[in-house]
Amino acid sequence: MVQMDDKITEVHERAILQQTPNGVLLVDKQTLIRFANPAFRTMFQCHDEQVLGQRVGSFMHSDCFDRVIAVNKPITVKENCKEHGVSFRAGLFPIEGENLYCGIFIDISDAEREREQYRRLRAQTLERAQEVITRQMKTAQEIARLLGETTAETKVILVQLMSLFKEETTK
Repeated sequence: MVQMDDKITEVHERAILQQTPNGVLLVDKQTLIRFANPAFRTMFQCHDEQVLGQRVGSFMHSDCFDRVIAVNKPITVKENCKEHGVSFRAGLFPIEGENLYCGIFIDISDAEREREQYRRLRAQTLERAQEVITRQMKTAQEIARLLGETTAETKVILVQLMSLFKEETTK
């Protein structure tokens, strides 16, 4: 088994945290933010000085860290953080022996916007289909009304003609 130098491991860990496209947030047991990687800061449009030392609930208006602290087990959440204009899926877990809790945030804003756009398109399509059905029914009723009127007029004329022919043949 190959032994890795601790310095190299720390460098790699730091590089991974800095380069990952997923947001990484560390909070302590009091839910104070201790670390936010660049992807998290980009996702939530903030700077270190805006978030470090703040309670995560006041920054994100989410209780996801309170929940992971309460159960002290990994949890997964899907939330919409309107104040930052981001929808995310996050895996949160305690870091053993450190009294720290980590959240790994995946930005799903684009997928949520597409889902909402698809939902609106479906609703519009259903509304238009209902409008077409309503117009078709009105048109069919109008045709039936006109057909009924002309049929009645035709019947009146034919009955009159038949009466005339009967009178002529009986004379």
